[in-house]
This record gives sequence, structure tokens and C-alpha cells, in this order.
Amino acid sequence: MRVMVIVKASRESEAGQLPNERDLAAMGKFNEVLVQAGIMLAGEGLRPTSKGKRVKFSDSQKFVVDGPFTETKDLVAGFWIWKVRTMDEAVEWLKRAPFDPGMEVELRPVFEAEDFGSEFTPELRAQEEHLRAEVDRQQRS
Repeated sequence: MRVMVIVKASRESEAGQLPNERDLAAMGKFNEVLVQAGIMLAGEGLRPTSKGKRVKFSDSQKFVVDGPFTETKDLVAGFWIWKVRTMDEAVEWLKRAPFDPGMEVELRPVFEAEDFGSEFTPELRAQEEHLRAEVDRQQRS
């Protein structure tokens, strides 16, 4: 199963405060262990919401709202995509992460094709496989 590990924003991350060398090195070591174990598929940090935008959809209208956004507890500062056998395994890996006390991280399972049942027709599956192959091809070039 794949899980998204969602690292919540903090006042510091929203202020654009970058991690120090010690924290970067500790996270780099943790990421190296994840990669060597075949767990980490992707992972990125996100710039603060002051650099972002939101698009709100309302009937035929689309509204663009410039950041920053309030309520840091609801914001995302970064993420990983992990491949694990179970959610419990993901929790055990996450417990090893070098986060400061008070940090909150959320784990969410990623939908897989089989989760959609018969609604995900053979044609839709073929389209999905084609799109994934095209994304892979573009990333290699």
C-alpha cells in the first residue's frame, strides 16, 4: 500500500524559516534509510503559503486567493509518499523521524485502482496506466 505522510506547517515554516544544517543532515539520514529500505517513493518540502495561491470553484466561477493563509494547523509544509505493507508499519517508520517535540504528522492511505471497484472500468484503467507511463517517460527525459 502507498501512504502519504503529511508534515504539518508551523509558525516557523510559514515564516519561511529554513531548517538548519543539523536538522537537514538528520532528515537526510532518515530519508537515506527510507530509500535503502524501499519505503520512500517521493518526498518534498513546500514553500510557505505566502508564495502560494488557492483556487476556489463556485458554479461557473473560479476565484483565486493569494497566500498567505491562516490557521497553520491546517496547512502542509511537506510530504512523503511511502510504500509499506500496513498503516502500522508506516507509523513505526514515522516514529523514527527526527522531528522536534510538538510536531504533528498525518498518515493517509493513497487510493489504489482496486479501491474503485467496477466503476473503474477497463477503459478507465487503461487510460490511467497510459497517463502513469507518460508521466514516467517525461520524468526520465
